[in-house]
Amino acid sequence: MRLSVRRGTILLFCVFGFYIAVRVLYHMLACPGGLTRARRLSVRIRDGNRTQYHYSQYSPVVFVGGVPRSGTTLMRVMLDAHPLIRCGEETRVIPRLLAQRHSWRRPGEERQGLEDEGVTQEMLDAATAAYLLQIIARHGEPAQVLCNKDPFTLKSATYLSHLFPSAKFILMLRDGRASVHSMISRRVTIAGFDLSSYRDCLSKWSSAIESMLFQCTMVGSGRCLTVRYENLVLQPRSTMQQVLRFLDVPWHEGVLHHELAIGKPGGVSLSRTERSTDQVIKPVNLEALTRWVGHIPLDVLEDLENIAPMLSRLGYDPSANPPDYGQPDPEVVNNTQRVLKGDFKPPAHLKKISEDEKSKVLKRKD
Repeated sequence: MRLSVRRGTILLFCVFGFYIAVRVLYHMLACPGGLTRARRLSVRIRDGNRTQYHYSQYSPVVFVGGVPRSGTTLMRVMLDAHPLIRCGEETRVIPRLLAQRHSWRRPGEERQGLEDEGVTQEMLDAATAAYLLQIIARHGEPAQVLCNKDPFTLKSATYLSHLFPSAKFILMLRDGRASVHSMISRRVTIAGFDLSSYRDCLSKWSSAIESMLFQCTMVGSGRCLTVRYENLVLQPRSTMQQVLRFLDVPWHEGVLHHELAIGKPGGVSLSRTERSTDQVIKPVNLEALTRWVGHIPLDVLEDLENIAPMLSRLGYDPSANPPDYGQPDPEVVNNTQRVLKGDFKPPAHLKKISEDEKSKVLKRKD
């Protein structure tokens, strides 16, 4: 009797083991590389209080982008002032990686060569997602919602939406004349933009924002929100309420006072290399709104419909100099008066940044 029970037990284990082996083999054959795909990306980080945060490709990552000098830094520091969100400075490497990844997707000798060596598009997607998640997750303090601000990432919104199914996108829009004047006057180097020519920069601006707007449209309004810089500056409260509703994040008054969170734990970190740093250490104000007026050559202004057709498409009147962007909130007017009077004093730990920026401006004037 004992022998029969032992044989029955062994037989049962053999049958069970065979069943498991068949199931595993079936899934491997049905889905090549199935074991690799089934393994979700995972990054675990502990904060200063030893609280552990777990991130995956399904985490609610936020990508903020737009043509440089369109308010992307202002948006990200206002989001950074929210206790549940962390954006941080530009990574600079993410747009470059995405550009390289797109070059491997295009039909041609390089893609064919990779595939001949067994490097598939699925493998490259998995590697790209893992790289991006590591960079974004470890680029600053952990938070419930991670955010990345590298302006040109929005040119890859549809691809990123595939890699990160729960991601959302914020596309910053700004009057192209203001963006271009800012990049030229502050000497912000952007690949392909000739900073000696308003005509060239406005044309490049139009092409770039058209591409990003198309990407945003393809992703869909449920996942990509367009935000006008002018609205963010003039009516920051209602604009940020709309942004936080879109991100499914509760309202927090701190987003309207980002300057108070600069340098604080869990607050806003700033970069010495980003050209907007000396501006965003101040409260939201109207200083830069119409600074471009009177600086663009007349022949360019008269030909804006042809040079930058996206101006009209986005609702900016090419013939209005200056245009009527709307009425500012009283708090913004008060902030602007404080800034213009010199009442605002940057925090001690940021005075070096302000001095560095002033010296750069003086050198450019020389």
